[in-house]
Amino acid sequence: MRFADETGPDGAVPGTPRSSRRSFIRSTSAGVTAVALGASVTGAAVPPAQATEEAAPGARRGSRPLAVTPACSGHETPASIEGPLFKPNSPERSDLITPAIQGVRLDLSGVVYDTSCKPLPETLIEFWQCDQNGDYDTSGFSLRGHQYTDSRGAYRLRTIIPRDYWGRWGQRAPHIHTQVQASGGPVLVTQLYFPDNTQAYGRDFAALNAADRLLNRACTIRLTGPEDDRYTGAFDFVITTTV
Repeated sequence: MRFADETGPDGAVPGTPRSSRRSFIRSTSAGVTAVALGASVTGAAVPPAQATEEAAPGARRGSRPLAVTPACSGHETPASIEGPLFKPNSPERSDLITPAIQGVRLDLSGVVYDTSCKPLPETLIEFWQCDQNGDYDTSGFSLRGHQYTDSRGAYRLRTIIPRDYWGRWGQRAPHIHTQVQASGGPVLVTQLYFPDNTQAYGRDFAALNAADRLLNRACTIRLTGPEDDRYTGAFDFVITTTV
């Protein structure tokens, strides 16, 4: 079943801080604040190895020393619409691959920073997307989940590259819906996209990206591969932490 992206209800469900994704953002029940986040296509994303190894001063990859503090633009990433297909109470997990999912694999990682480039541990990140056929799971939680950043503000997601689909907004380029929020702060609602040279499902990503009027190039994942039919991607979020 294919759907168009459009604004939809928040669907907040009260509960304990870690028991559901919506309880985490109840402080913003007066209205979700669409926070702009700033990971640019050209350099805001940090390679996964650098993001996870930055805590070890003097650590080296080969002969090149790693930076103690990963690069951060300090610019807030652009917000986007939530769409009608968000579902509250998704499972807490970082691996969205199930037996029914047969798409092109994607290992996505990055760091969540505040606007002063300080990494943000225990930050909530929610992901949801369509599958290899351009279909969203509206009865269950396939390709849906939330997680919290680790002590270094880092996250990792194992998923697939979604396919394009037709909807009210025309033909949507492949994208991953995302919400990000530091505890007590405003919620970022955005969508992540793929580079023009991405190879998946025989689709022309350059043409799909050019035709999608909701696409924001500043929200493009930094992608490497494919290698063994798998891509590695990186995207860093920069968010404000006060309402």
